[in-house]
Amino acid sequence: METAEHIRTLDEEGRLLAAAARKAGTDAEVPTCPEWRVRDLVRHTGAVHRWATALVAEGHDSPRPLGSAPELDGDPLLTWFEDGHRRLVDTLRNAPADLACWSFLPAPSPLAFWARRQAHETAVHRADAESALGGELTEPTVEFAVDGIDELLLGFHARGRSRARTGTPRVLRMRATDTDAVWTVRLSSEPPVTARAEASQTPEAGDADCEIAGPAPRLYLSLWNRLPLPTVTGDPALARLWRESSGIG
Repeated sequence: METAEHIRTLDEEGRLLAAAARKAGTDAEVPTCPEWRVRDLVRHTGAVHRWATALVAEGHDSPRPLGSAPELDGDPLLTWFEDGHRRLVDTLRNAPADLACWSFLPAPSPLAFWARRQAHETAVHRADAESALGGELTEPTVEFAVDGIDELLLGFHARGRSRARTGTPRVLRMRATDTDAVWTVRLSSEPPVTARAEASQTPEAGDADCEIAGPAPRLYLSLWNRLPLPTVTGDPALARLWRESSGIG
C-alpha cells in the first residue's frame, strides 16, 4: 500500500473508533482487551497518536517516552481523542517525503513507516471499540489485512523482542484463503524467521507442523488476538503457543 492510502485509512479508522466509543459509552467493557474499559482504550490510543505526532512534527531522531493521557472521561475525553487524531492525520499529510525521524521497523522511509504503523494501530483499536458494542467487528479490506499481516510477521516478529519461540525448530504457516498470500514462519529458540510467498509457490499444509488459514481480514484480526483463530490444521499446540506468546507489547 502507498503512504497516502495508509493515511486515508488512518483517518477513516480513527473516525470509526470515536463513533463506536461514543455509542458504547466510556464505561463499557472491552471484550477484546478484558482489562480495559472504553475510556482506557481511548486514552491509550489518543496518547499513541500524540506521541507519533510529536516524533514526526519535531523530527526526533531517537525514541521518546509515551506521554500520559489526561484524566478526562465521557464526551470531553472523546473530543480530546478526536483532536489528537485529526492532528496526527494532518501532520502526516503535510510531512515532507524526505522526513527524517526515528522509526523502529523496516520501511521505505520514516514517513511511510509512521503512516502504516498508525493506520494499523488505529484499525486494531477500532476493532476493540466495536467489540464494546457486542456485535460483529468490521473487517478491513483484503489489501489492508495482508499489509498488516506483513507488518506483524515480517516486522514485529523479526525483532529480538518476539517471544514466539520453541525449544525445537517448528514450522507454522499462515494462509490467506481469499488471496495468494502465504507466510511460512520458522520457529526456534531464536526470533521467528518469516518468508511470504504466493499460494501457487507454496507447498500444501502437510509440510508445516501447523497451518492457520482463513480470509485475510479474519486472519489479520485473529493474529492480533481480536478474533479466534480461523481454521487450524496440524498440531493445535503450536497454534496455541503462537496465540499465547505472540502478543505485541
